[in-house]
Amino acid sequence: MPSRAKRPRDPAQLAKFIVDVATGEIEDRKPTPEEQGKDPAAVEMGRKGGAARAASMTAKKRSAIAKQAAQKRWQKK
Repeated sequence: MPSRAKRPRDPAQLAKFIVDVATGEIEDRKPTPEEQGKDPAAVEMGRKGGAARAASMTAKKRSAIAKQAAQKRWQKK
């Protein structure tokens, strides 16, 4: 699900979109996690996850994981 609708490229459609947003017919904002059906606590933990995982690893372990990922990427081609 996209974070919000794409803005039209056509100038006339873009003008209508801007008027709709200005008049309140359309909301131009990102949906909240609750609106997307997600648990807010889980979303917050997800934001911390990658950084916490990297901080807990040694440089050698991070390097090994990066090498493995690079091999997998190149293996596909």
